[in-house]
Amino acid sequence: MGSISHSIGPKLGFHHQVSHCSPGLFGLSRGKFLSLSSRKHFGRIHASIDVKDGRKIEAIDFSDPDWKLKYQADFEKRFNLPHITDVFGDAVPIPSTFCLKMRSPVSDVFPGVYPSDEEWHGYINNNDRVLLKVINYSSPTSAGAECIDPNCTWVEQWVHRAGPREKIYFKPEEVKAAIVTCGGLCPGLNDVIRQIVITLEIYGVKKIVGIPFGYRGFSDKELTEMPLSRKVVQNIHLSGGSLLGVSRGGPGIGEIVDSLQERGIDMLFVLGGNGTHAGANAIHNECRKRRLKVAVVGVPKTIDNDILLMDKTFGFDTAVEEAQRAINSAYIEAHSAYHGVGVVKLMGRSSGFIAMHAALASGQIDVCLVPEVPFQLHGPHGVLRHLKYLIETKGSAVVCVAEGAGQNLLQKTNATDASGNIVLSDIGVYIQQEMKKYFKELSTPVDVKYIDPTYMIRACRANASDGILCTVLGQNAVHGAFAGYSGITVGICNTHYVYLPIPEVISHPRILDPNSRMWHRCLTSTGQPDFI
Repeated sequence: MGSISHSIGPKLGFHHQVSHCSPGLFGLSRGKFLSLSSRKHFGRIHASIDVKDGRKIEAIDFSDPDWKLKYQADFEKRFNLPHITDVFGDAVPIPSTFCLKMRSPVSDVFPGVYPSDEEWHGYINNNDRVLLKVINYSSPTSAGAECIDPNCTWVEQWVHRAGPREKIYFKPEEVKAAIVTCGGLCPGLNDVIRQIVITLEIYGVKKIVGIPFGYRGFSDKELTEMPLSRKVVQNIHLSGGSLLGVSRGGPGIGEIVDSLQERGIDMLFVLGGNGTHAGANAIHNECRKRRLKVAVVGVPKTIDNDILLMDKTFGFDTAVEEAQRAINSAYIEAHSAYHGVGVVKLMGRSSGFIAMHAALASGQIDVCLVPEVPFQLHGPHGVLRHLKYLIETKGSAVVCVAEGAGQNLLQKTNATDASGNIVLSDIGVYIQQEMKKYFKELSTPVDVKYIDPTYMIRACRANASDGILCTVLGQNAVHGAFAGYSGITVGICNTHYVYLPIPEVISHPRILDPNSRMWHRCLTSTGQPDFI
């Protein structure tokens, strides 16, 4: 089997992608539909879904009076959670050892009957569901509309509610649990690690280890697993970074699963982004193939907030808050200088959520540039012409740009990192240089200050909002594993915590909708025009 990078690289594809429809689709524009392509045929509207290997799967015939029921049935099938009993049909559940009415420590020696309190009503029923979408759009032309059919028919889509179950599928005293953190740093990693360990101990797990430096820790013989306990993790949330260390890439899936077998690991908690989750899903599938009773549960870690279907991911709120310091510094520098311009580059490879929210929060941004909205620097409608206008009218300006914005303006590189991600050219430096050239040609003095706070933000400890999110995500990850689920991730959807099958959240990055109300609010705040 190939290296882990083959499993987590950008070529990995799953079905059911949602995209912006091109103008003219169904005679409408700007709406978002389930399908990537459609056609009319004898008065019938069909929608087909493109799969990344080039195949097309016929999905919906909207002329079928039962299409809505069929779509809901397909949705329920796609979002059904993989479970231990899918492979081990004879697995017998036992009463949960997680009960908050029983506050005495779980004993080391378990009798035939596990301690539980039948009167405690704190468990989640397996049939509990959370509504995925809560806005009933009346028209595809409504701002931010997400429609399945041309009429924007309301279709209920339910996903599984997260939390502790009354029955569990692992005996805590026999469990060895492992935690691994992959990818780059993100505020809140230590908070999630801490809460996973604490919750595992409440269930009664005694063998908890951390795998050092991401997936690499499964193969590098010089890296030994780190024993974890409440005593070890008690105060780690007070600092940024990861207690376990992080890295990109790693060994092949087969080698990782071999290591899981050798170590006797029953539960694996994987903290990472899209690529890391693709690897976790491959590990889950390989464990199933080998008939290993291992629960693999992901916790989404992406500071860019670009995971599908989720309200937000941990680290995002902290990033937006910390970005305020850089933006305020850029504003003060620009405002204090003669013809001053401050340029701040923020995280966001594929999505501009951090830049957009930071601009909204600060109220000091004049121009916000994101990957999802194309722009030109030069020309009568370009960014530089607008900055000239701001200098003439205000005397200063502040620009906020996401790292993935404007890559079409830069020389492309073929370089990739260990995860298979394309190494981006520095749009911030490019804008700074072009700005100086532009104003020099106009013989207009300008004082440009460029700030890149990326690594300062990544290394911060989580703020209060992210601290709460991390705590609940960590707890629910453990609840999901003990409930027997595997190949799942945990997230927040419409303010409620849910379990989702990993393939449904990693097919592609979540991106900002240029026709959304939030982007419109950002434009209202900055006052910027279209730069096309």
